[in-house]
Amino acid sequence: MDLGLKGKIALVSAASKGLGYGVARALARDGAKVSICSREAGNVERTAQSLRDETGADILASVCDVTKPDQITAWVEQTVAAWGRIDALLVNAGGPPGGLALEMTDAQWQSAFELTLMSSVRMIRAAVPHMTEGGSILTITSSSIREPIERLGLSTVMRSGVAGLVKTLADELAGKQIRVNNLIPGRIDTERVAQLDEAAAKRSGLSVEEVRAQSIARIPLKRLGTTEDFGSAAAFLLSPAAAYITGATLRVDGGMMRSI
Repeated sequence: MDLGLKGKIALVSAASKGLGYGVARALARDGAKVSICSREAGNVERTAQSLRDETGADILASVCDVTKPDQITAWVEQTVAAWGRIDALLVNAGGPPGGLALEMTDAQWQSAFELTLMSSVRMIRAAVPHMTEGGSILTITSSSIREPIERLGLSTVMRSGVAGLVKTLADELAGKQIRVNNLIPGRIDTERVAQLDEAAAKRSGLSVEEVRAQSIARIPLKRLGTTEDFGSAAAFLLSPAAAYITGATLRVDGGMMRSI
């Protein structure tokens, strides 16, 4: 199936590894021009070159800490200066730290607010003026917005706010023919999931392998997802092939979530 991504201009944040990398790779493989960003110059440049070598796509690499409004603006402006417009935006950022919600300080709550919710608002606000009719915005949240996860209160609260933002903007931007959707990852084999497994192992006294085996046992498809699984779903929602989908939330979780 041709998704219609050839020649499209896409921005992907936090793309040097993990879910962001999986999305950038899928878009590049389908012929999009992809502007990626990350906080570390060396990491984002290496990722950009790897994507160029593998896909032959045009890849623009920028340094951007998404908690810094001026850096978000600069990333968007660099992309528009290079390619003239924006067709798609993948909103992504690292997750807040784990811990019991009431043990988190005001500073930790504020930091999570800036990292997860306000970065989403700012990226979308910066990109929309440069989007053409038929543009697409996709956010990444978490299964915790449907089924709260133990010791991830900061993520649950802030990512639920992002889900509310998606529904709000799907209405507000529909008149401009700009679509806004949300993608929920389940247990995708990333560094973030590995870190959460290590933390769970320390609390439980189990090995990391045992913790991971327990997680896989709860997934109907009996495996962790891959960044390619996730990237393929994201590429579809960001593409013209999904032209009549907006305000939606899609789960990429192997059937793990039990809520209807």
